Amino acid sequence: MLNIISSVLDIPTPVSTNSYESIATTTLSSSQSTVTFSSIPATYTHLQLRYFCNTTRVGGASGSGKIEFNGDTTVTNYSNHALYGNGATAAGYGAANTNNGLWYYGDTTTFVAGIVDILDYANTNKYKTMRSLTGFDQNGSGQVGLVSLAWLSTSAITSIVLTPTSYSFNTYSKFALYGIKG
Repeated sequence: MLNIISSVLDIPTPVSTNSYESIATTTLSSSQSTVTFSSIPATYTHLQLRYFCNTTRVGGASGSGKIEFNGDTTVTNYSNHALYGNGATAAGYGAANTNNGLWYYGDTTTFVAGIVDILDYANTNKYKTMRSLTGFDQNGSGQVGLVSLAWLSTSAITSIVLTPTSYSFNTYSKFALYGIKG
C-alpha cells in the first residue's frame, strides 16, 4: 500500500533499514597514534564513519583530529569549515590547506562521539566532500561541532587514516566504518 501511495503522490519510498553495511569495526586494546581503514571496496554510494573515542591529551577542553585519504598527506589537497559551540558561545571558521579539525575531542577522561558522512567516495569524476557531527560532554560543559571537509582529489577513496593532533587514541576508543547503499 505504501508503494502505491508513494507512486501516486510522487513521494520517495523510505530507505530500507538494510541500507548500511558494516565494513570494519575496531575497539582499541591499547593506545594507538592512528586508526586505519584500508582496502575499502568501491561498492557503495557513500561511507559513514562512527566513533566514540578519547585521547592521551591531558587537560584542556578539546583538541582536534585529522583525516587522510589514500595516504595523501599533502595538506593543500584539503580544506574545511566548522561551526561549533559550548552552550554559551558559538564560533565558526574556514581554512584552506588543512585536513585537521574534522572532529573534536576532549582529554583523557572525556570521550567524544561523532558521525562522519563521506559522500560519493568512489566517484572518480569529482572531489570528495565530508560532513561531521561531533561532540562531547564534561559534566555540564563540553562542545558540539558541525564540520565539513573537502579532499581535492578525484581518486576513489580506498583507505582512511584518523589521527588525533599530537596525541594518541586511548584504550577502548571505538571506530566503525559503514557502506551506504545507493
